[in-house]
Amino acid sequence: MTVSDATATALVVQHQPGEGLGRWTEWLAERGVTPRVVHAYEGEPVPDRLEHPALIVLGGAHLPDDDVDAPWLPATRELVRQALAEETPMFGICLGGQMLAQVAGGDVRGNHGTPEFGSTRLSLRPEAATDPVFRGLPAHPAAIENHVDAITALPAGARWLVRSEHCPYQGFRVGPAAWGVQFHPEASAEHIRGWNRDRLDRHGAPAPETLHALALRDEPTATDTWRTVAHRFADVVTATVRPPGSRPH
Repeated sequence: MTVSDATATALVVQHQPGEGLGRWTEWLAERGVTPRVVHAYEGEPVPDRLEHPALIVLGGAHLPDDDVDAPWLPATRELVRQALAEETPMFGICLGGQMLAQVAGGDVRGNHGTPEFGSTRLSLRPEAATDPVFRGLPAHPAAIENHVDAITALPAGARWLVRSEHCPYQGFRVGPAAWGVQFHPEASAEHIRGWNRDRLDRHGAPAPETLHALALRDEPTATDTWRTVAHRFADVVTATVRPPGSRPH
C-alpha cells in the first residue's frame, strides 16, 4: 500500500469567498493529501470532531474570536484545540495562524502595527534550520501579505521561525506538528487582482495593479519556496496514515 492508496485528507475551514486553498490544493495532492473544504461562511457546519488526519484553517477578514460576525469561529477554535491536544498536523494561514497562536495561549490584536500588502520580504530565524517544514528555505523568501491585524505574543514554548521588517511573528510552530503563518503561501500574484481597492486606499497601500506587478517579479522563487512548504506539510500528514514499513513517496 503506497501513500497514494492511503486515505490522507485534510479538513480545510474557509472563512470567506475568494480566500480558498489556492495553489495548495494542487501541491498537497502532489504528495497524497486531499483537501475537504468546509465553506463556513456559506453556513456549512464545522464538524464537532476532527476526524481527518490534518487541519488547515485559512485566512479571512475577522479576528480569531470575532464570533458575532463569524459564528462558526468557536467550532473552528475547538478543532484547533483538538489538533493541538492530539498532535494532529495543522497549518493555519493568516487568520488561521492568528487563531492557532491565540488558542495556544498567545495574543492577537486588531489593527495593530504596520499593515502589510502584497509581496513582502521575510527573514527565516535560526530556529527554522531544524524545523521539518521550514528547514533549508531561502534566507529571505518573498510571500504575499494582506493583513492589518497581528500576533503580538507567541504562545509559551512556540518555535519562532519567520519574521518580517514590520511584523515579527510571521511564522511559528506549536508542539510537534502545528504551524501558523501570517502570510499567504497559498496565494499567487494573480490573486491580488481581486483585492478591494478602497481597503488598500484606506491603509495607504498601492493599487492592486501595482501590487500585482511587484508580486509577479517575485513569483518564480516564491512559488518554489511555498511549494516546498506545502509538500513538507503533506509529508507530515501522510506519515501519520502510512502503514508501518511502507516507503515515503
